[in-house]
Amino acid sequence: MNGFAYRIGDGVAESTAVNDAVSTDGAMVWVHLTTTAEQAQSWLESEAGLPDYIVDQLTAQETRPRCDAFDEGAFVNLRGRTEEKLDPSDVLASVRIWAEKGRIISVTRKHLLATDAVEKEVKAGEIHDPGDIITAFASAITEDLDPVVADLGDELDDCEQQLDAARAFALRRSVTKVRVEAINYRRFLNPQRAALEKLASLPGDWLGPDDRAHLAAAADRAARMAEEVEAIRERASLIHETLTDLRAEQLDQRGLVISIAAMVFLPLTFITGLYGMNVEGLWLAQKPWAFDAIVGLCVVIAVAVTGWFMARHWLR
Repeated sequence: MNGFAYRIGDGVAESTAVNDAVSTDGAMVWVHLTTTAEQAQSWLESEAGLPDYIVDQLTAQETRPRCDAFDEGAFVNLRGRTEEKLDPSDVLASVRIWAEKGRIISVTRKHLLATDAVEKEVKAGEIHDPGDIITAFASAITEDLDPVVADLGDELDDCEQQLDAARAFALRRSVTKVRVEAINYRRFLNPQRAALEKLASLPGDWLGPDDRAHLAAAADRAARMAEEVEAIRERASLIHETLTDLRAEQLDQRGLVISIAAMVFLPLTFITGLYGMNVEGLWLAQKPWAFDAIVGLCVVIAVAVTGWFMARHWLR
């Protein structure tokens, strides 16, 4: 089981062993575990002494951002970015947090990038209570996600600037990729906003006024990102429809060219087929100059049909 722990008192953070951090001794303790569900369950039950319903929340297989208040504290589930491999439909890893006065326990299965930022704040002495750690997680996660969402918008802007029927297939793949990513982020940003807003309004003296203000700011930022990914999803749908129209127009144009070519050669095919029957009575069949005459007639007909299409602007 991987993890670390800090004992925080008087603005000073002291690193300690995970098993030695169970007792607070008047100081606040932060324990972070990166482990499987079975290993975490064993430690949380036997060493941390948490009740079963809290252990189940911290080690659940499927999770969504949420916040639940309990008598002695609160359970918070947030989603953030990780550099480890995830399922394509699950683009964000979860951090499950149990917070109570004097103690906070966080559990992850994948290493969150936000964890490094929070640990850095702890070492710098900027963390004083459990509310500060939850606020640091919320702020670090939203700050890390903000440029990613902005990059999705920029990528979609590039696709809009390159709209062209000749690039329809390549652009459709790019737009579809952006749309899928926006949908995946949207699945978590909306409930994450609701979880942060609920957490900011929870009663309890372990959340200070500054913590609530920072949580409200993180919730507002998550709401803005949720609105942005929703706008990206809608724009991607419109661009996809535009590309479909451009592709259909391109196919129509090609079909028109083929139809015009068929119309030009249709009378020529009739004449050549008629004179290829090799029967008596064909006009000019006995004349030595008949071949030249028929070829000239075919050329005249082809020019005339083509000129008629050009006059009607069908070739534009």
